[in-house]
Amino acid sequence: MLALILRRLLQAVPLLLGVVVLNFTLIQMVPGTFLDVMTAEQQVTDQAMIERLRVTYGMDQPPAVQLLKYIGSVARLDLGYSYRHNLPVIDVLWAHLPATLLLMLAALLIAVLVGSTAGIVSALKVNTWWDTAVSVFAVLCFAAPSFWLGIMLIILFCVKLGWFPVGGMLTIGLDDGFWTQALDILHHLFLPALTLGLFYSANYARVMRASMLEVSRMDHVRTAYAKGLKHSTVVLRHMARNAMLPVVTLFGLQLGAVLGGSIVVEAVFSWPGIGGVLFDSVMSRNYPVVLGILVLSSAVVILSNILIDLLYVRLDPRIKGH
Repeated sequence: MLALILRRLLQAVPLLLGVVVLNFTLIQMVPGTFLDVMTAEQQVTDQAMIERLRVTYGMDQPPAVQLLKYIGSVARLDLGYSYRHNLPVIDVLWAHLPATLLLMLAALLIAVLVGSTAGIVSALKVNTWWDTAVSVFAVLCFAAPSFWLGIMLIILFCVKLGWFPVGGMLTIGLDDGFWTQALDILHHLFLPALTLGLFYSANYARVMRASMLEVSRMDHVRTAYAKGLKHSTVVLRHMARNAMLPVVTLFGLQLGAVLGGSIVVEAVFSWPGIGGVLFDSVMSRNYPVVLGILVLSSAVVILSNILIDLLYVRLDPRIKGH
């Protein structure tokens, strides 16, 4: 297990380096800088001051030199400085990343639970109205844009029924202890996580259905039934566990997509994650923050996939060491 972790970490180093180089190159190709934005907004009008800022932020140097310096900074865990927030980039990200990770994990939990359960029911009730209902559910969840679904949930559960708050992460002025604040955060989290989770649950439902149908035809399942085991025991212990490997694979692949999709949901529900910071940084040409978010997001996805590899070994010991 330790050798597997070390091997995956060593493989992650060149991958993260490639991400840094690619993102930096793409940013350099984008026209305009934050100095242009500051000039347009009349924040700075003195040409001498603009030149001093250009030298201060190293923008007078060739792109290759800037790239090498940035790689060295990332290696020292220094993601640069945000002129917009007047803070180091790492401090800006640290203030908003927990909210995004909370939304991501809650959405993925909903997606896996709802999608896997729907897939199991569809496989066990194949070619029945249950199977048709799950297929329709999957198509509707996948076809509905996340921002539209979020708006519809807000209209129904917030405006009409009043069950949930419209937006935000915490009730303003609430200070009644840790557990009260935790419950309030969960109350605010439910609709954004449901919006994002339902969209991705469609994929899990289809993958789980196909995997369950494939596993149901294997010899060990027929042997389990021949031994007289209960139907629920066969489904949960002999079919569902073996059918989970493709779902785990999809979980790892969707982490990056969920991180990107959470930006739209954060905007709809005013969730204080990195989505709003990324949008503001792009509009203000605050490229150190944009690069920092891309690098940190890549690191999160890489580490998450290493955990997925370890989960593989737990679910199927036959792949140990590969």
